[in-house]
Amino acid sequence: TFINLRRKFKILITSLFVVLAGLLLHYSLRVFVCDSFVVNGVSMEPVLHSGERVWVNKLKMGARIYTDYNFSKPKLSSFRLPGFSKVNVGDLVIANYPYAKSHDTITFKINYVYLKRCYGAPGDTVRIVDGYYLHPQTGGRIGDLTYQKKLSECSDSLLAEDGVVIKALQVNKSLNWTIRNFGPLYVPRKGDSVEIGVDTYKTWRRPILFETGERLYVRDGQVFLGEKPISLYTFRSDWYFLGGDNVLNSKDSRYIGLFPESYIIGIVI
Repeated sequence: TFINLRRKFKILITSLFVVLAGLLLHYSLRVFVCDSFVVNGVSMEPVLHSGERVWVNKLKMGARIYTDYNFSKPKLSSFRLPGFSKVNVGDLVIANYPYAKSHDTITFKINYVYLKRCYGAPGDTVRIVDGYYLHPQTGGRIGDLTYQKKLSECSDSLLAEDGVVIKALQVNKSLNWTIRNFGPLYVPRKGDSVEIGVDTYKTWRRPILFETGERLYVRDGQVFLGEKPISLYTFRSDWYFLGGDNVLNSKDSRYIGLFPESYIIGIVI
């Protein structure tokens, strides 16, 4: 009887060890190597459809590791492990939506994620001409062209009847950007500087607020950051322009602005 009890105890301990090891391996793979997400919505059609599952490579750009697990806070606390490369134009990525808690301030909400295509990496300049995204390096058209062709050929009135929001991000109202003709918009790279003026400060207001915690505003014809006048700003992090392949129905950088690098979870494989 004693021998049988010892044998049963060993089996129990071994089983627990196997279960714990399996759980550790499972979550380690999800955190450091790859994870899966289910597509929700039509913004990536016709390439991906709602309900499809995609896998995300976390090794390529480095896994994002949380340093604070109190996710009720509006700010993300994390660092990124070394990766093999950055996100490139044309890559599909999973990223946290930057305005899940505020319409005007970039905040963090865990598990509130978007699947989009990168149309502008750090240092690029994004342009949409006559409904088509242009590749920042080659100038050729990029992305799936199915809905870009419809955007190019349909009139604004017809698109509006179908519920398409024509008006895009208005960083400068005099530019009157639309989703048919957008940009040029520079995508900031860490260490790059941009001029800050009365006519341009709104372009950078939300990214700079995210990086510094202080707002840009105009007083007596001069732009201020907090209490200090500013004419040049050097970015502290990389930014990305992300968009959906269904350009007629996608809430993305054309409407909300740029995504910070820290909000990108990984690259879809």
